[in-house]
Amino acid sequence: ANGIVKKCPEDILIYVLLRLPLKSLMRFKCVTKTFYTFIQSTTFINLHLNRTTITKDECILFKCSINRYKHVLSFISTKNDGDDLRPMSPDLDMSYLTSFNPGIGHRLMGPCNGLIALTDKVNAVLFNPATRHYRLLKPSPFDCPLGFYRSIDGVGFGFDSIAKDYKIVRISVIHGDPPFYDFNMREQKVEVYELSTDSWRELDLLDQHLPNVDYYPCSEKFYNGASHWLGNDTTLVILCFDMSTEIFRNIKMPSACHSNDGKSYGLTVLNECLTLICYTYSSAVNDQAENLIDVWIMKEYDVNESWIKKYTIIRTLSIKSPLAVWKDHLLLIQTKNGLLISYDLNSDEVKQYNLHGWPESLRATIYKECLTLIPKGSEHPTEVKIF
Repeated sequence: ANGIVKKCPEDILIYVLLRLPLKSLMRFKCVTKTFYTFIQSTTFINLHLNRTTITKDECILFKCSINRYKHVLSFISTKNDGDDLRPMSPDLDMSYLTSFNPGIGHRLMGPCNGLIALTDKVNAVLFNPATRHYRLLKPSPFDCPLGFYRSIDGVGFGFDSIAKDYKIVRISVIHGDPPFYDFNMREQKVEVYELSTDSWRELDLLDQHLPNVDYYPCSEKFYNGASHWLGNDTTLVILCFDMSTEIFRNIKMPSACHSNDGKSYGLTVLNECLTLICYTYSSAVNDQAENLIDVWIMKEYDVNESWIKKYTIIRTLSIKSPLAVWKDHLLLIQTKNGLLISYDLNSDEVKQYNLHGWPESLRATIYKECLTLIPKGSEHPTEVKIF
């Protein structure tokens, strides 16, 4: 077999391999040494990552907490290119995530070149869902003095295209802990983790004033080389952090969105544009009052005048938060009691799916399988069985 492969022209070999599902490629690595070397090569991995795909080649990753002590990652796709969701494989146990605050403390970020980052208040894990390779990252060494408390308000994961390195950024606030609490004792800190050095460092803000970061389940988005969060200063803004320059900047929201409009917000991508979801929030778990949801897209990135209202949804939905947009027309929503529903932006149809978890714990992202390797640090990546 190895001799036959060597005689095959490389361009034909590439053409054939790029059309195969990833599970087949993983099995082919065991056929011959030539296949193994070729499929593991940077050239083929980049070709596979940038290949043209269709929607059915993508899946949805859901992170949810079954209870306060068990957290799983679900791989969901559609059947016969329809809109019905079905599991692609058994759920994967996220045993390295801590059990407290499964709703607020846990983040699912990415994908970025096929990699995702999972974090809680202590641990950070870099993970390739397709190959099941993961790497538990070194924890941040930064703490605060006795009598003070560090709250992590924003976390971002992305790729520095200049340094060719993956980074995680954390925005936190240090303030006095009771009984020493003082509103005037408040200091913002920014920490950056670099995968190439496997280390954290504090970023000098150089007198940059950052808005308060408002955390929502669908609010941390890496797009166009920058991490984005929802912020609140004298007005509502989208806070951006460029992964290459490590400089913060603000993007203005549509003029109709302001701090006293009583709305909650989410960030996602629709039609390859940065998208803002503005929705009515009620604290009642079973509140079925009519909700108004506005979907704004920024047609030209970082141009405030390019915001347009793409959709206005008026439906009776018990919405806790938006999660993601699937196939550019299915808005995935977490209900107040922890259920998953979808709203079809084209047909106005609502569906409920058999996926539920601890209320407020659902996270989702759209994922395309890839072969991206996780660089080795002080410890080798761990491989989990492929189902």
